[in-house]
Amino acid sequence: MTQTGSPYDNAIAERVNGILKHQLELNQVFKNYASAVTAVCKAIDAYNCLRPHMSIGNLTPEQAHISKQILIKKWKTKTSNEK
Repeated sequence: MTQTGSPYDNAIAERVNGILKHQLELNQVFKNYASAVTAVCKAIDAYNCLRPHMSIGNLTPEQAHISKQILIKKWKTKTSNEK
């Protein structure tokens, strides 16, 4: 699932997938490919533009990206022995 193959990276991917499925209503069977693409685009837009994230001071990713202020990052960084 990730470029490095690190199991720590996979946990992040699984967390995002869970949010998209359960909080943003992608946990369903779609009638066709086009309706699935539309739903995924809406969910990703909501994730980036509407849903505040605790790890970036309850801003949306879009707000954090355009913000000029220094963000206090609340996520864990990799340790030196992780690859």
